[in-house]
Amino acid sequence: QVQLVESGGGLVQPGGSLRLSCAASGIIFRLYSMAWYRQAPGNQRELIARITSEDNTNYADSVKDRFTISRDNAKDTVYLQMNSLKPEDTAVYYCRATGNRLYWGQGTQVTVSS
Repeated sequence: QVQLVESGGGLVQPGGSLRLSCAASGIIFRLYSMAWYRQAPGNQRELIARITSEDNTNYADSVKDRFTISRDNAKDTVYLQMNSLKPEDTAVYYCRATGNRLYWGQGTQVTVSS
């Protein structure tokens, strides 16, 4: 059974930081490209960061230079370090694994507010 479990969300003030984690099980993690998406109320789910099995990364313009995606294949975990957070970063953040099949996590809420 494949599981992607996100953690690390919460309430943070503007300008603050959070680190999200997504722990995978049931897949050969090192073979999968991993990505973070987010969905704010009333908006479509959007891709914000991706890391391939070869550690190539790309980012949405809205988060470039503020967010960093990384992976630890020894721990089957992908991370999203989020710095300089803004109220418009408020959303549910989802982890996605793409390989021979595609899997989603359940999401974790991030709220940026003073």
